[in-house]
Amino acid sequence: MNKKLLKLAQRREHLVLEAAKQRAQLVQIVDTWRAPLALADKGFAAISFIKKHPVWMAGGGAILLKVLRPSRVSKWLSRGWIAWQIMRKLQR
Repeated sequence: MNKKLLKLAQRREHLVLEAAKQRAQLVQIVDTWRAPLALADKGFAAISFIKKHPVWMAGGGAILLKVLRPSRVSKWLSRGWIAWQIMRKLQR
């Protein structure tokens, strides 16, 4: 029975060391993804805000029309239109 307990203790020690190695690897993986995931989270929060407050988008557009020259506005509107179409296609 003493041999059995010794074998179990050795097995437990091996498993504890293996778990420590796996935790260290997981920390490295999570650290590399922390910044990109935080940026994606901010993007989702911005999209959620825009969906909840569309009037702010209209107001921002009106301010841009007032501040920018018409040629610049048309360029930005075309870019926005393309971005909107891409977003709609990705949602489908």
